[in-house]
Amino acid sequence: MSLKVPKAQNLQLFKDGYKQMSGIEDAVLRNIQAVAELSDLVRTSFGPNGRNKLLINHLGKLFVTSDAATIIREIEVVHPAAKLLVMASQAQEAEMGDATNTVLIFAGELLKKAEHLLVMGLHPSEIIKGYELARVKSLAELEKLSTTQLPTPFTQDSLASALRPAIASKQYGYEDVLSNLVAEAAVAVMPPNPKNFNVDNVRVVKIMGGTLSSSKVVQGMVFGREPEGMVQKLTRVKVCVFTCPLDIAQTETKGTVLLKNAEEMLNFTRGEEQHLEMIIKEIADSGVRLVVAGTTIGELALHYLNRFNIAVIKVLSKFDLRRLCRVVNATPLARVGAPTPEEAGFVDIFETIEIGGDRVTVIRQLVDGDEGYDPTAPGERTRTATIVLRGATSNRLDDLERAIDDGVNVIKALLKDPRMVPGAGATEIELAKRVDTYGGGLKGLSQHGVKRYASALEVVPRTLAENALGGAEGNEVLSRLWAKHEQKGGENWGVDVEGESDGTLLADEAQIFDSLAAKAWAIRLGTEAAVSVLAVDSIIMSKPAGGPKIPKQAGNWDEDD
Repeated sequence: MSLKVPKAQNLQLFKDGYKQMSGIEDAVLRNIQAVAELSDLVRTSFGPNGRNKLLINHLGKLFVTSDAATIIREIEVVHPAAKLLVMASQAQEAEMGDATNTVLIFAGELLKKAEHLLVMGLHPSEIIKGYELARVKSLAELEKLSTTQLPTPFTQDSLASALRPAIASKQYGYEDVLSNLVAEAAVAVMPPNPKNFNVDNVRVVKIMGGTLSSSKVVQGMVFGREPEGMVQKLTRVKVCVFTCPLDIAQTETKGTVLLKNAEEMLNFTRGEEQHLEMIIKEIADSGVRLVVAGTTIGELALHYLNRFNIAVIKVLSKFDLRRLCRVVNATPLARVGAPTPEEAGFVDIFETIEIGGDRVTVIRQLVDGDEGYDPTAPGERTRTATIVLRGATSNRLDDLERAIDDGVNVIKALLKDPRMVPGAGATEIELAKRVDTYGGGLKGLSQHGVKRYASALEVVPRTLAENALGGAEGNEVLSRLWAKHEQKGGENWGVDVEGESDGTLLADEAQIFDSLAAKAWAIRLGTEAAVSVLAVDSIIMSKPAGGPKIPKQAGNWDEDD
């Protein structure tokens, strides 16, 4: 006779407050729902006709942008599955600086397609296997689709035409102006070996007022302020960079001084003045004619700097200070005093110019071919260029800066891998066709995953068409594209966002090309994010740390009751 062992009804595995959700219904489908919501949020911002989002972050700062990287950075996603997508998108931003939105909408679409298969009864592992096979096939086919390369040698025109599609997706209608500005700046700072191109050497300075057409590229670093002292122009001088305040050291304690007569009053600060004068004289004697300060400059120090005919400028951004040190080849000093010959930098031209009513300061090095260039001058020559942007509002200027940032990153990607593939959604449709054919020849349940992967690739041209032409017309354009891609040699047909004729165009004729490397990374990272979410079968959340929230008190905190 067997004994019946009583089952524990309330077996407690975790501490109080833990939440556990498991199974297809509770964990996987719920995750897919959250990811789909995030994907739909940025989907309407995709492509040249993408809508802007108006965001107000936790600090109250206002953002008006269609840049997916900025949107997801500022909305502070808390759902753990959606965070995986955010991380994949941020990895794309770090790797390529462009196509962040592609990662989000592609991963979201992959998960939406997987939802149907899960409901039908397929196991997540079968779908994952199919997605992995399809990813390998997509990347292999993508390599074959490369029909053109960035023309060499790199000229301003060739770089501008390669940039145009990337910038048009952010600032449609202004792509010609912006791509020419970015190309001009990139050519100006291009090192002898283009693979060493540094995006940091192209800066952006935003000056309110004027219109975008009055924006221009200035060789050198531009600071949106005048020098602090009286000297406003210098050529071929030594530079010293300080990160500490240029002022008399203040004592930490307060003291009371009793002055008995006028002579004591006159002598009271004389010692400090003489000490500061001695320090500034030492700086002047070392040959320094330009001082760059990272923080405050005292009035007395400024008086002595003017007396010794030394120009002085404040640079409050530590990033700009670091960049400036690289340009002038100087070491930033944390002490006030004369620099050693190794610590001092050298600059060819320091001048104050006027841009649209605003006076700005330019620091630049001359390069071989410039008038007045001296090859014997000391210091390494880091070329730098600044794009001076003009616009009506600070939000507009910020959005233009984001478009320029994308453009510069596209140049960097193309210099590393110059291969390009047809844009306007043509590549995705062709990949979808080829992956679908490949899936049809597979055996087993994984073929369903491959087929769904192929239909998920359609999301890029579909979204482009929907954002530009509306939902119903978007579907028609997609069916026309499929028909044209089925014909021999039809792999260049993409979406015409201007909606002329039948909404399709030949991407190579319209000169719309995308970087192959950026596309490959987007497919890789999007698939990886989707697979990571599908592989989750249980969510375990601990109780949030911290005690109960204290309600805010009315009135001021130090008022008496």
